[in-house]
Amino acid sequence: MSEELEAHHVFDRSFLARPSPDVAPQLLGARLIGRGVTIRITEVEAYLGAEDPGSHGHRGKTARNAVMFGPPGHLYTYFTYGMHTCANIVTGTEGTSSGVLLRAGEVIDGVETARSRRHSSKTDADLARGPGRLTVALGIMLSDGGQDLETGDIRLEFSQGPVEYQSGPRTGVSGPGGTDAFPWRFWIPNDPTVSPYRRSVPRKA
Repeated sequence: MSEELEAHHVFDRSFLARPSPDVAPQLLGARLIGRGVTIRITEVEAYLGAEDPGSHGHRGKTARNAVMFGPPGHLYTYFTYGMHTCANIVTGTEGTSSGVLLRAGEVIDGVETARSRRHSSKTDADLARGPGRLTVALGIMLSDGGQDLETGDIRLEFSQGPVEYQSGPRTGVSGPGGTDAFPWRFWIPNDPTVSPYRRSVPRKA
């Protein structure tokens, strides 16, 4: 495991200016702080550009995915399944498509606030267990796309050291991007807040 994070206890944009598969596992244990809630990141997925068929940047830059092309250290948000907002931390060098999807986390401060936003959660472990739940718990909305994670009201603080992690295929990604060729889902093993793995189900013609 890399010890590079040990020198990055606070926000450092240069640390994020690397390809997402390199950054993603080192974001485990980092904290997202803002809007009355603090979440410890326990599960992430990495996405790249043209070489990654599972990425929004696979076919190039558009108005929708422009934030994902940098600069690093910003939030890239998108709407999925007609009901959920998902959030990514933009990584890599400006002009390249690279982001880390925030899949799950543990609410470590502001539990009552998170409960008020996620009133359907049966346990505290479920408050941010999944990308849509995480954004609701933190109060992140689609309009937060582009927010700077150093100066905005949602802030990123790095872990004080590396954590043990496991990796595997990304969950719910269709086609080649969801196979073992892209083992870019990273999670803290045995953590109850990690979301269940689900393979993509092919759609019927």
